[in-house]
Amino acid sequence: MHTAGAQGAAPASYNVGATATGIPFTFLDIKTNSIQGMMVDTVQAVGKAGGFTANVQQTTFAALIPSLTASKIDIVSAAMLKTPARQQVVDFSDPVYSYGEGLIVKADDARAYASLDDLKGEVVGAQVGTVFLDMLQKKGIFKEVRSYDSVADLTRDLALGRIKAGLADQPILAYQIRQNTFQGVKLAEGYKPSNVGDVCLVVRKGDAETLQRLNKAIASIKADGTLAQITKKWGI
Repeated sequence: MHTAGAQGAAPASYNVGATATGIPFTFLDIKTNSIQGMMVDTVQAVGKAGGFTANVQQTTFAALIPSLTASKIDIVSAAMLKTPARQQVVDFSDPVYSYGEGLIVKADDARAYASLDDLKGEVVGAQVGTVFLDMLQKKGIFKEVRSYDSVADLTRDLALGRIKAGLADQPILAYQIRQNTFQGVKLAEGYKPSNVGDVCLVVRKGDAETLQRLNKAIASIKADGTLAQITKKWGI
């Protein structure tokens, strides 16, 4: 609890952690050498509505929560889904965006995949540290579950036929495939995500003051259409 808060003066600025990978939510724009993306625009709009400045800092995904609990940053604004495990450690704002996993297959794979059951006995993959990797491992029906450091590595192996399918964040995949960043792969049409989650802003456990301020500002940018404009701008 900051002493300023106790006297009724809310902080004028917050340090915000975002990742350099996670396009279109957050990414490093090499032209400006700054972190850009839908969640950067969102936290800046929230700041404007809430009367504070958001100082966005580059942090790796794995370091976001530790940096928050160590008070190096005050808010996380990234493609971080709200999960019961994370809720034990940090507090989540009202949702800014909801999405589920996307299933990617080779571009020439004509099979219809309605669920993961259709991939029984195949080799599949997902990124390390994601809920998707846990999902595949818990399912226990695959020949092998491979883990990758990045979605780019996963799509490369997929395009080369080393794995049959992969799971990752649906909006990130859709954006990258549309930009031709990930070649030789496509999203499996007709696949129904089973793990739909909420992307929220994240604060330190018990930081009720910041949380209340964020939720009020989120409601405001939802109501005036700002948030809808941001998601449209990033094509998600």
